[in-house]
Amino acid sequence: MLQIILLSLGLSCVTGMLSLAASKARPVSKVIACAGGMGAAVLSFIGGVGALFQTATYVSWAGPLPFANFTLLLNPLAGLFIAVIAALAFAAWLYGLAYFDEYYEAGIGPIGFFMNLFIASMNLVILADNAFWFLVFFELMSLTSYMLVIVDQTEKSLRGGFLYLIMAHIGFLMIALSFFSMAVCAGSLEFAAFRGLAFVPSVATIAFVLAFFGFGAKAGVVPFHSWLPQAHPAAPSNVSALMSGGMIKIGIFGICKVCFDLLGATGGEVSWGVLVIIIGAVSSVLGVVYALGEHDLKSLLAYHSVENIGIILLGVGTGIFGWAAGLPWLAAIGLLAGLYHVVNHAMFKGLLFLGAGSVLHATGTRNMEVLGGLARVMPWTAVCFLIGSLAISAIPPLNGFVSEWFTYQGLIGAAMGGDVFLRIVFAFAVVALAITGALAVTCFVKAFGVAFLARPRSKAAERAHEAPVPMVAAMVMLTAACIALGLGAAWVAPQMSDLVASVLAAPALPVGEGAVLVSLDTVSVVSPLVIAVLMVAVIGGCTLARNAANRRAGIKDDPQTWACGYAADLSMETLASTVGANVKGFMGPLYAIRRVVNGLGAVLARMVSRGLSLEKEPGVCAPSNAEPDSRYDRDRVAGIAPAPAPTVPLSHSVLSIVSDLGAAFARLESGDFRTYIVYIVGALVFFLALIILVR
Repeated sequence: MLQIILLSLGLSCVTGMLSLAASKARPVSKVIACAGGMGAAVLSFIGGVGALFQTATYVSWAGPLPFANFTLLLNPLAGLFIAVIAALAFAAWLYGLAYFDEYYEAGIGPIGFFMNLFIASMNLVILADNAFWFLVFFELMSLTSYMLVIVDQTEKSLRGGFLYLIMAHIGFLMIALSFFSMAVCAGSLEFAAFRGLAFVPSVATIAFVLAFFGFGAKAGVVPFHSWLPQAHPAAPSNVSALMSGGMIKIGIFGICKVCFDLLGATGGEVSWGVLVIIIGAVSSVLGVVYALGEHDLKSLLAYHSVENIGIILLGVGTGIFGWAAGLPWLAAIGLLAGLYHVVNHAMFKGLLFLGAGSVLHATGTRNMEVLGGLARVMPWTAVCFLIGSLAISAIPPLNGFVSEWFTYQGLIGAAMGGDVFLRIVFAFAVVALAITGALAVTCFVKAFGVAFLARPRSKAAERAHEAPVPMVAAMVMLTAACIALGLGAAWVAPQMSDLVASVLAAPALPVGEGAVLVSLDTVSVVSPLVIAVLMVAVIGGCTLARNAANRRAGIKDDPQTWACGYAADLSMETLASTVGANVKGFMGPLYAIRRVVNGLGAVLARMVSRGLSLEKEPGVCAPSNAEPDSRYDRDRVAGIAPAPAPTVPLSHSVLSIVSDLGAAFARLESGDFRTYIVYIVGALVFFLALIILVR
């Protein structure tokens, strides 16, 4: 299978060069890039899926330097990530057959070149088994994706791309320090030397923490997430799908590789798992809270990437905890949940970004406030986006529900054992996941309802049209994957369990019996197929009963729900700013935190840009004559685009901390009943924890 993947890498490189050479013949360049990219994706998918059912393949060739042998390793874990990236890449290239027509001015040749190289570099990062080459390909992945982010050459894309590049190099530095700390002890940059060495616990912990935050910066965990809502919206939508569904998963792959593979002989520490779980819980809650406040469709999806990376880390952290604590069933169920959600998130997030791109293609705007009524003129896009919204909201029986169900099983199982501190940590994680799920439903009710239901609120929405056939076909393909990974979970989960067993070097956990999913030694079971049948029966029965009652009463359907019952008055329609407004107001302090965290990224970018003489004035990362945000964002020129999330320099936040604390204490007697509810809940939690500790 490794030979097939290497063949796909060669095809990607050749295709990229041919696409660049044919730049002047734009239609030809587009067809070469997309057709060659799809061919390479098919080969990679075959090789990746085949690796799931084979033992590891290891090859090594002499490199240009004594320490830089070109060593590759294809094992089941690598095969899974390669297959996921290949599936997304195929959909992205198919989508690009029509979508890239909008990028003729930017040049199809360079886009085809960098996109092919970007996909190839992701695969090479996964395969590399030498620290030197791993870092080389990791840097190549960052640079090629940066070139795709700034393809529009607008102020917004340049700013977002530059922040992304800074964050990527911060992560690169931490990963390099992690590898070098292990290499000093092992006396080699070969990962094989790392595996055979039992590191001193302090060295192992330093290496893991550096790797976790380094790969976390690439994955977009809090507090390194600020680049996602700026870089992802700036890139072409099919590139956004690849970055969110594929590239940030390289961070998850790196965390698993360092912990279970490179430090496997050392054995993990329980504290590693606790760290991952806490960061995952914070990322999941903050990601969905910030998404709820966005009116830009692609920015909303970018924040949901932060949320879902947090959910993945909850599973992976549970697996690390179980592995270190000598609880093989907990390690297996936790890692299964995390890796299953890796696959699921790639499918539904790729689908949603392609759906957002179709909306952008048809209307010229990402601002949900000026959309509405798109379901009538874009039925295929609407259905696909709806299924993606249900999947990301973990609504059964779609794929998002299955992996989050496994995550709950792992967290609840861990909370039932261990000391008091660990019980509190896992209980906190369960609550965080529950809050995340509830807010995700609210957020996608907003995203789908405001954009696709009611009536058009602008000329752009009135003139919208269905996406071209290649774009619809790509969305339908990922929609089918979301449904299949949900309904077929009882057959997919055992294969994932075998993969987890190979990573943990432990017996596989029985998680599937026929059409039923089993967890925690059969304590809890669920069947997505049975849930699907019941949901169809209940929803269908309720619909028939309602229609019959309406006919008897002489009531005709009149879609006024999203106009608050006033179909003749568009000013009464429910808008993006009103959905979840109470939640946003209640969680106002969390939005204040975002200003500080985003300010850190702004400060870093400004410092580096001044050092490199790339910025003539403070706060400007692009020439003063830069064009509007995007070739699509015509609404921004008209002044109807939503304002970007504000950022402030970190120094201002530090200097004002005293006044902020004073204002916070002054609000203790605000007279707002919601504040007093928070006091009551906080007191209950405090005294409950105190009772547990005393006992």
